[in-house]
Amino acid sequence: MKLVLLSGGSGKRLWPLSNDARSKQFLKVLENEEHELVSMVQRVWGQITASGLSHSSYIATSQSQIEIMQSQIGVDVPLIIEPERRDTFPAIALAATFLYSFKDVSLDEVVAILPVDPYVESHFFESVKQLEEVLLSSGADLALIGVKPTYPSSKYGYIIPGVGGAAAAYQRVDHFREKPTEEQAEVLLRQDALWNCGVFAFKLGHILQILEQYRLPIQYEALAKQYHHLPKISFDYEVVEKTANIVVLPYDGYWKDLGTWNTLTEEMKNNQIGKGTISPDCLNTHLINEIDIPVSILGLSNVVVAVSPDGILVTDKSASPRIKDFIDYDQGPMYEEKQWGWIRILDDQKYEDGRCVLTKRVGILEGKNVSYQLHSAREEVWTIVKGDGEFVQNGNFMHVKAGNVLHIPMKTLHSIRANSELEVIIVQSGLQEEINQVVELYSTWKEVAQYCMKI
Repeated sequence: MKLVLLSGGSGKRLWPLSNDARSKQFLKVLENEEHELVSMVQRVWGQITASGLSHSSYIATSQSQIEIMQSQIGVDVPLIIEPERRDTFPAIALAATFLYSFKDVSLDEVVAILPVDPYVESHFFESVKQLEEVLLSSGADLALIGVKPTYPSSKYGYIIPGVGGAAAAYQRVDHFREKPTEEQAEVLLRQDALWNCGVFAFKLGHILQILEQYRLPIQYEALAKQYHHLPKISFDYEVVEKTANIVVLPYDGYWKDLGTWNTLTEEMKNNQIGKGTISPDCLNTHLINEIDIPVSILGLSNVVVAVSPDGILVTDKSASPRIKDFIDYDQGPMYEEKQWGWIRILDDQKYEDGRCVLTKRVGILEGKNVSYQLHSAREEVWTIVKGDGEFVQNGNFMHVKAGNVLHIPMKTLHSIRANSELEVIIVQSGLQEEINQVVELYSTWKEVAQYCMKI
C-alpha cells in the first residue's frame, strides 16, 4: 500500500501565524516527548515513521511549500509537486498519475490518502494499515476511516453506515451528511454515524479510470500542464459522494482537526509561547508571540492573542473560527521559513518618486547557503549583524563576518554560505514600475564553488 499525505491550503483560520508561505501544518506550537516545539507535519511524519509506513509514503504539496517542507522534515522525504493549489480532487488525481508514471505502481495497488495535519494517537495508523485489507476483502471501490464521535459536532461531515461486512470490521456506507446542526448531529449519532476524517483508500486503477472518463491524461507531466484547468473541488464532492460501493472502517480513539485557534490551543502544552505576560486572573487564555515586542494580557479569559510579523489577532476562542471572513489584507507573507533559514520583513515602503525600499532580516543556518542568484531590477545593501561566512559576487570570493557591509548592484550574481549561524539586514531598493525577477543559477554551494568562483 502507498500512502499519500495531502499538504495544501493556507490555513487562514490560524492567521496571523499562518499565511500563503507558511500554512497551518508548519506552525511550531505543539510539544513532543522531548518538550520541543514541533509543527503538525513534523508530528504526523514522526508517527508515520514510528508506524513503519514512511518507506511507502509521499507528501503531495505545492511548489511554494517545498522549502519549508524540506526544512521541517528533511530533504529525503519524497514529494509530489502540485503546480498550484486547487483543492483535494486535483491534488489526488495528480498524485495518482505520479505514482503511475514515475513509480510504476500497479493498477491493483492500494493507495491511501491522509491529511497531513490530523491530531491523533499513534494507534490511529494501525487503522490506516487495515484499509488495504478492508478494501480488498470488501470488494469496494473506496474504503474510508470514520471516527466514532464523542459529541454532536456541527463542524464535521458525517458518514452514515448501512450493514456491516462479513467479519463486522467494516460497514457499508449508506450516505453522507455535511456539517449538520447540533440538533441534527444528535439524531445522526443515534444512527451510529461517524465523523468523516478525510482518510480513504482506493485501487490506483480506479482513480485513473475516473480520469480517463473525464478525458484527462493519466501521465503526470501531461496532467500537470493541464492542472490550472482542473476544477477547484474536493475529492469528497467530485468522487466520494458519487461512488456507490463504499465501506467505512470505524475508529474508536482520539482524533481532532486543529484547524482553528480554539481547537489548536486545546492541544498546546503551554498557554504562552514567546515574550509577554498573562495575568493570574486570566483563565483558558493563550498567547502566541513570534516577535520581540512583549505582549501583556490582563484579566481576559477564554481568549487567544496571536502575534506575528503578519499582524495581531485578539479573539474570543469561540469566535476564532470566523477569522477567515475578516482577513483580506493586501500584503505578502511577512515571515517565511526556508530550507536554509528564514526571512522576516521589517519594513516595506513605496515613495512618491516611484522608488520602493524593502528591508528584511535574514537568518542562514550554519552550513547552509542561499542560491547563486541575481535581481534584475533591485540593488541591495547587506549588513552582516551576526556570525561569519563565505560570500561570492560575480565569481569573486571573500570571507565575511559581523560588521561587514556589502553592496550588490542590480544584475549581479551573488551567494553566501554560513560558517556559523548568520544574520543579515538586507535593504533592497529599485523602481516600483520595474518588475524584479530573481534569476537562480545554482542552488548548492558545491556547484557555486565548482563553476562560479574565480581562481
